[in-house]
Amino acid sequence: MRSSPPLAAHAHSTEVARFADYRELLKPGIASFVVVMAAASYLLGSDGVIEWKTLIGLMIGTGLTAGGAGTLNHVVERDLDAKMGRTSNRPVSTGRISPLAGTLYGIGCAVVGAVVLALTTNPITTVLAVLTVGLYVLVYTPLKQRTVHNTLVGAIPGALPALGGVTAATGTLNTTGWVLFAILFLWQLPHFYALAWMLREDYQKGGFKMLPSARGGATATVRITLISTLALLVVGMMPGATGAAGMLYLAGMAVIGVLFTIPAFSFYSEPNDERARRLFLTSVAWVPVFFALVVLDVLVRW
Repeated sequence: MRSSPPLAAHAHSTEVARFADYRELLKPGIASFVVVMAAASYLLGSDGVIEWKTLIGLMIGTGLTAGGAGTLNHVVERDLDAKMGRTSNRPVSTGRISPLAGTLYGIGCAVVGAVVLALTTNPITTVLAVLTVGLYVLVYTPLKQRTVHNTLVGAIPGALPALGGVTAATGTLNTTGWVLFAILFLWQLPHFYALAWMLREDYQKGGFKMLPSARGGATATVRITLISTLALLVVGMMPGATGAAGMLYLAGMAVIGVLFTIPAFSFYSEPNDERARRLFLTSVAWVPVFFALVVLDVLVRW
């Protein structure tokens, strides 16, 4: 007997919702960003010689390990997420996906990602990816409830994929890799501090210790965001100085670096939610422009 149309439609909608929940566990926005930065770093480290098997494996493996880390973060923070408006509807915090299922899914993604990296890149890149997952889940995640400086710590695993992109291309921990690590580290500070400012009340409800809500934290927040964007303006052009990038990249990074400092200066001069939002949106826009500059620079130098 065939299922009636309403029952079939309900089953289909349930499957779609289930798929959407498992996709959300991966934190696709963050995972996509990490993949883009790893790919850009690979291109800068490759010196124009692209091994497509390595690049594709790097992107898939990095995306899976990042998604696995994000999933495990959902599981660990499920009770805290339930207290905040922004995260209260997450799959694990609502019970739509059990903690056990989420844990197995997260570990599975991370392991598969590491295997893909091991088969397509090299041991250094694989170790960096595994280290990223460990630092994110076992160090950064618990620190969010213990110290307002968790963002500085979390920026380390957040920047390791950039280093991994270069090691995938070269097999070594060279100067270009550490420069790109620094670029990604510095970018994260205005991005996440602006977000923490806008969501400071929500974070307090969840029990997270964030710098904007701490005593004297408002001043520290705007200072760090300004200093980091100014440092990014300088460090962002260093691949040109090391020979990893050409004049197109150098000129483009000078432009977007200056443009990034404008909302940072604005936020510093008068901290409020609207100026934090502008800084946050500028940081989001910086990523695709950076990637486009890298790709165009590589194409021109070919």
